[in-house]
Amino acid sequence: MFKNKSAILALCLILTGPGVYAYDNGDFQIWQTDGEDIKIGKGTKFTMEQEFRFGENASELFYQHYDWGVACSFDKLLELAFGYRLVLEKFQHKWLEEDEPYTNITAKFDVWKFKFEDRNRIEYRHLRYADDHMRYRNRSMLRYPFDFHMIKIAPYTSDEIFVSSNGRGFNQNRFQSGLEFELTKYVKADISYMLQSLRGKGNKWLEANVLWTKLKISF
Repeated sequence: MFKNKSAILALCLILTGPGVYAYDNGDFQIWQTDGEDIKIGKGTKFTMEQEFRFGENASELFYQHYDWGVACSFDKLLELAFGYRLVLEKFQHKWLEEDEPYTNITAKFDVWKFKFEDRNRIEYRHLRYADDHMRYRNRSMLRYPFDFHMIKIAPYTSDEIFVSSNGRGFNQNRFQSGLEFELTKYVKADISYMLQSLRGKGNKWLEANVLWTKLKISF
């Protein structure tokens, strides 16, 4: 009986993808991310992150992840990161788990006073409820930092695409615009608006309007 239910759930997830139909098109969501960086050597740091997402007009927790990794910078032009993320996502009132080791390769360069980043991310998604697969993510970000009353502020805009190897191909896009604040040498805050687009069953695109806040502490 349990195996039959698990098989049915897995089939539903393969056809729709977790979270794709969790909320109505145009849903308002709030995402909160907290991160910590600890310097462990020249150009090398240990990273930790946790994130919580609230949907259905920000009334219900439907997603959380916990992330640990190591990042290495080379002359401020290139950063390599290796990490592991534990993902929990609610689907039909059940929390589903995913193990997600990943690699980030981020190129960075300056154009006049603008700072450009291009992050390439490869994830191996070990789903505990469906078949494993790979996912590629590419995020391009443009920032313009400046000083304002003793605080460093950086308006930015970014776009990220998601491509999965499970037959769904390009199935997600995130367009984001926001402000970063360097409150102190060790504390940074970020607030942004993001339009998330997800491609589900029948190639129908669904959108979510996300208010995303972030806080990072570096040592």
